[in-house]
Amino acid sequence: MKTRSNRIVVAILILCMAVLACATFNPTSTTPPQTTAPITSAPVVDNGGGPKTITGTLTYTNTFFTDGVAEPVIILEDQGGFVTRDRKFLIPVESQVIGEITSDFYTSPFTYSLSLPSKPNGTLHDVDHDGIDETGVMIFAVAYWTNTWGDPYLERRDQFGGGWSGAYASTKVSDDPNSYLEVFGGKYLVYAPDGQQQFPSGFGADKKLFTDDDPIMDLPAGWSMINMDQAPFLIDRSENPTIELIEPEGAALVDFSGLSYSKAFDGMAEKFKNEYAFTDFKKIDWDAKAAEFRPRFVEAEKNNDKHAYALALRDYLWSIPDTHVGSDVLSILGEDFQTAVAGGLGFAVSETDDGKIVATFITQKGPAEVAGMVWGAEIISMDGVPTATVVDKAVPWSPSSFSNPVIKRLKQLRYVTRFKMDKGQVEVKFKNIGGKEQTVALDVVNEVDSFNIPSSRSGTSQTALPVEFEVLPNGYGYIKISSFFDNDVLSIQVWERAIKYFNDNQVPGVILDLRNNGGGSGWLADQMAAYFFDKETVVGNSSQFSKATGEFYMDPGGEAIMIPPRTELQYSGPVVVMVGPNCASACEFFSYNMTINDRAAIVGQYPSEGAGGSVEDFMMPENITVQITIGRAVDANGNIHIEGKGVVPNVHVPVTLDTLKKGDNGEDVVLDAAEKEISKR
Repeated sequence: MKTRSNRIVVAILILCMAVLACATFNPTSTTPPQTTAPITSAPVVDNGGGPKTITGTLTYTNTFFTDGVAEPVIILEDQGGFVTRDRKFLIPVESQVIGEITSDFYTSPFTYSLSLPSKPNGTLHDVDHDGIDETGVMIFAVAYWTNTWGDPYLERRDQFGGGWSGAYASTKVSDDPNSYLEVFGGKYLVYAPDGQQQFPSGFGADKKLFTDDDPIMDLPAGWSMINMDQAPFLIDRSENPTIELIEPEGAALVDFSGLSYSKAFDGMAEKFKNEYAFTDFKKIDWDAKAAEFRPRFVEAEKNNDKHAYALALRDYLWSIPDTHVGSDVLSILGEDFQTAVAGGLGFAVSETDDGKIVATFITQKGPAEVAGMVWGAEIISMDGVPTATVVDKAVPWSPSSFSNPVIKRLKQLRYVTRFKMDKGQVEVKFKNIGGKEQTVALDVVNEVDSFNIPSSRSGTSQTALPVEFEVLPNGYGYIKISSFFDNDVLSIQVWERAIKYFNDNQVPGVILDLRNNGGGSGWLADQMAAYFFDKETVVGNSSQFSKATGEFYMDPGGEAIMIPPRTELQYSGPVVVMVGPNCASACEFFSYNMTINDRAAIVGQYPSEGAGGSVEDFMMPENITVQITIGRAVDANGNIHIEGKGVVPNVHVPVTLDTLKKGDNGEDVVLDAAEKEISKR
């Protein structure tokens, strides 16, 4: 999952980004019992003096697992947070023992090796609950993490605020809301400083670890591996035990690809019905939708028709009004797409704020130019139908699922002048600036310039770094953030270099350009926004479907928090953020964060995408990957704040013939407006 809550790599896409929880709920404690718990015997195997080197594998299926990861690490993870149920516990740097990844991280499974120190520096915990103050033991899991900030050790931001691993660790951790983040199995590495210490030999009646009713066993001095999947727990003293790191069910890729078309559809439909994040918000009737589309999958299966299956899948996904919902079905339907958009009329259109649809691109020597149409002509009707109505009915291919109706309208404007070649002619009524209405029959010709030029991503570089910065001629700083889904370490290194440069050179204000940022890691986006704040700030939370309860669950301790960096990397001057239709997901969370306490002005002609959730992928037949929104993101007050509307500029740059003409001539009217705005702040 790609999400904005904590732990795992995933996106976002878009971002931004979903992520499995590391820990953040409110600390709890237990009261020491008044009686001593009975000490039981436990099996000890391979009593060779205790573990010295741990080896193992990590098998991952999650499609977002490696995205953005530059420094994957395997560490000994101090479990002090779980022992005390302290979700803000930070794994001490001195306790972090970093292992070695011994095979290709980007190929699952990968292997690792970790050498144990003769005497670790973890936190000591007396876990026998006998009411007597004793030295206690150090308790560790082996866990996978990613390092983004600072040196190779994990700081607070790397630890998603603190806690303990809920995924890809040697422990099995519950995602049931009734026992959320409780360890229920797996393996621990425990160090006893002497032979007088005890450790639980089981979970006790409450099925929880490190609580008063745990049965207790003696531990040998030194290192032991505790296997909690046996009852009583098994003590393994072998020198080189193997510990597999566990991908939890909630993170694993759901795969319907081996099923028939109809069975796969049933699985997909049930998944959307249960897990889609905004069902009530968007008033979606999943049963009605299944009844509508299932016959097409059955028919495709009956005829063994891959093409019909792909069309049915496309149309089902297109019927869901969510930018995050989509697939790579064009791998099968590429020819259909090419056929649908091959024909053009030699012009493309835009819509002004007053509702006029005007020609803003004319192909040289194309049908429109030959007929006398010039730039700025108002397009009144097409085939006798008012142009605005034709736009309403246009179906964009890339994509055709939209959260925000404003963004859908912009895409429809691009596709309204595209036709199949067999269309022949289109009757167009137009009026040039200062001229009279004309009605002409324009041939549909095989031209793509009028389709490619109006693309909202036209002119963006495929080789751009995720973060680029400069000082503008007017003396203000400018940072372009193209992605929160690229190399995280690279992004932060350039980001911090930019902020430091602006501070060192007393740059009086900063303009942030997020107009072409498709999202990615929500956590990364939150922490990059934190460089403009001097206090920790709660920015929101997210809820997801729980299979255990059949309902959506929001972890109270899973709040997304901006954690400011050290003082010299905080920028306190005025800030303006530029947004647009291509700012999606994690980009929107960043932009929203910058509106908190009116930290920045938001400048643009249009709002952002309105993709306000976290996502995961699953597989369908014919090797098609489908993406579903599974996280319902909300602001700090619990309100859905991004989905459906996006981040709306509070400094609106008008869309007029004048601004469209300036844009056509290469002028950046939004940047011009941003420069004017920052000079006022």
